[in-house]
Amino acid sequence: MSRDLYRLALAVLHPGFEGTSAPDWLRRALGEGLGGVVLFARNAIGAPLVKELRAENPGVVVAIDEEGGTVTRLEVGAGSSFPGNRALGVVDDAGLTERVGRQIGRMLAELDITLDYAPSADVNANPANPVIGVRSFGPDPDLVARHTAAFVRGVQGAGVAACAKHFPGHGDTVTDSHLALPTVHASREELLARDLPPFRAAIEAGVRSVMTGHLLVPALDPDAPATLSQAALTELLRGELGFDGMVVTDAIEMRAVAAMASPGEIAVRALNAGADAICIGIAGEDGLREIRDAVVAAVRDGVLPEERLAEAAGRVRALSDWYAARPADREAARADVDPGVGLTAAREALTVTGTARLDRAPLVVEVNTRLSQAVDPDTPTGITAALTTLLPGTTMVRLERDAPLPDLGSPAQDGGGAGPGRPDPDGGRPVVLVVHDAARHAWVRDVVDAAVAARPDAIVVDTGVPGPPTGATHVATHGISRVSAQAAAERLAR
Repeated sequence: MSRDLYRLALAVLHPGFEGTSAPDWLRRALGEGLGGVVLFARNAIGAPLVKELRAENPGVVVAIDEEGGTVTRLEVGAGSSFPGNRALGVVDDAGLTERVGRQIGRMLAELDITLDYAPSADVNANPANPVIGVRSFGPDPDLVARHTAAFVRGVQGAGVAACAKHFPGHGDTVTDSHLALPTVHASREELLARDLPPFRAAIEAGVRSVMTGHLLVPALDPDAPATLSQAALTELLRGELGFDGMVVTDAIEMRAVAAMASPGEIAVRALNAGADAICIGIAGEDGLREIRDAVVAAVRDGVLPEERLAEAAGRVRALSDWYAARPADREAARADVDPGVGLTAAREALTVTGTARLDRAPLVVEVNTRLSQAVDPDTPTGITAALTTLLPGTTMVRLERDAPLPDLGSPAQDGGGAGPGRPDPDGGRPVVLVVHDAARHAWVRDVVDAAVAARPDAIVVDTGVPGPPTGATHVATHGISRVSAQAAAERLAR
């Protein structure tokens, strides 16, 4: 009985770990019934690592955040091969989105990864949102719904489980839940009409998992964030929307919930609310044991019904069984290589205002907007590298907040440092400003205004949700990725 209870508790815990191989404590936990493991870029992810994990527990749910675009764990160094959700929403071709989802699923199938924490089904209703932005397919519920369903079909058609997040919708927030608890100030009617259609669409498409958002939604529950709310998870997600797959929490060390209680108590409250798997981004042996013991104690003390814990463990096992039953889908996906789909999508997503082109190597000024905590800090915009490939001699200056503009030189006399025609050797070299979400940052707009005043021929590239066009040419990539950078560089240098 005691051993079974400990196994049930371990089955619902899904920790991450430090290092590039499975540490001893993780191996032991897997052998004792640990249900899942979350992989991050820091783990140097590859098939041998996943094989290590499965050697201890063949049914372990191996999960990863591989959204494409800004959030990638497999392609952090060079940037993603896919442009990300907003770019796909701008193109608005559901068939193309499904192709991208299938290729992401294929990448994960090759590594034997069970679950992709994607897509983001959030409707980016608030332009000031600091954490969703280009991770959303867009601000329109119907558009987000059809692309969420297409992405789910693509990933799961490749034999890998998908996960719609962040329920009930992180799009109308001005706070990053990594840092504090956001509040969604919307009526129940507005939630039903705006935020929930993408989750309905994902469920109708057969999505195997839904991730909770650490969001206070008073229209659903004035006292508890969705991750800890029976009203959100049991009554709404299970009852009204009819979802019967695995519900996984967002990482419980995020400050939105971590500031409320100990990790063990957060895990117990989430399980009581209706969650099935507890994502723990950073655990370690002591942390995992503490959470496991808290879950066991809650059952023994009557705080958490054992039937609820067994149900949660059963849903984790059901997802693992779903994956195990689809080797043929993964084998077919491995053979279905579609190498150009990401670049095709990135090219079609470009929004360009103006006709200026680069006729020689530019100075690139990267205005360093700090990206969300969800984005690996090593993720590059890629613009400088892409331009250097096409225009050797390209140089880059990174501009931090409050730093003065570098000397941008002066425009060529024919107005053409960045324009058509023959360059004037006495003129200044072309200038390219690279920004992210300029519309959301007053200081970035000030930098752009000052740079364009000094160099009216400057080209501005915005890799985020763009604001009004400025500069001689304005290029919106609608995302950070290797292919988005390549598409922008091709457009400017051709």
